[in-house]
Amino acid sequence: MKKLHIFTLAAATMLLSFSVLLSGCGSDKPTGGHEVSHNTKITVGATPVPHGEILAQIKPLLAAKGIDLNVVEFTDYVKPNLALNDKEIDANFFQHQPYMDKFNAEHGTNLVALCKVHIEPMGIYSKKITSLDQLPDGAKVAIPNDPTNGGRALLILQKAGLISLKDGGSISSTVQDIVKNDKHLQFVELEAAQIPRSLEDVDIALINTNFALEAGLNPLKDALFIEDKDSPYANILAVRAGDENRPEIKELQQALQSPEVKKFIEDKYQGAILASF
Repeated sequence: MKKLHIFTLAAATMLLSFSVLLSGCGSDKPTGGHEVSHNTKITVGATPVPHGEILAQIKPLLAAKGIDLNVVEFTDYVKPNLALNDKEIDANFFQHQPYMDKFNAEHGTNLVALCKVHIEPMGIYSKKITSLDQLPDGAKVAIPNDPTNGGRALLILQKAGLISLKDGGSISSTVQDIVKNDKHLQFVELEAAQIPRSLEDVDIALINTNFALEAGLNPLKDALFIEDKDSPYANILAVRAGDENRPEIKELQQALQSPEVKKFIEDKYQGAILASF
């Protein structure tokens, strides 16, 4: 009986040691204090420039924490939010808060902003004139057709002195809210991603910086007028409500607001895009 007791005690000790070993290999505690399992995968939807480029910079940071970052690129502003809502992706990175709030209200989604990453000033571009003073009477103006970016474009035109909006205008303003249009501007409303390709067909176009960069335009050199650095439209990391505290999501947030990302934005975009953290 004594030998059996010794054998049982030894076996129990071995099992306990093996269990501790497995527990130590199965998880990792990153510097941010978020416990993440090894080989965790996270999928983020993004527009290619600059969002996809910024996400590429944080892949090594997340890999060091045991997180495999998969980036799915979208070229419009609707599908990334639908994909997030439908749990096809874990987060997205392409939009600003006013757009997401409007999308939630119109589609019944419950997406939330986790953090601000950068600001992409919207600008006025042209291939026909080199100054807004040259804008002819009856000129054609392309603006985004989604509600918030359309209102944003009209506010820029108002700030440039080309139009006046009812009650001073807002992010929700539409062309029907224009109360003064001395140059009789004609508005062409297009999907934001399509506007750079319309430059040959219009006199001026209001283009988001991400799409301007994709089209080879330099916002600092090519824009005839551009939002200043105080623009309220910071691009955000968005997730489904309830997912804010998932460990891998918190690590994603931390990486997007890291010194490495700030330096990349400063070096790569030379002021055309500004870090907002």
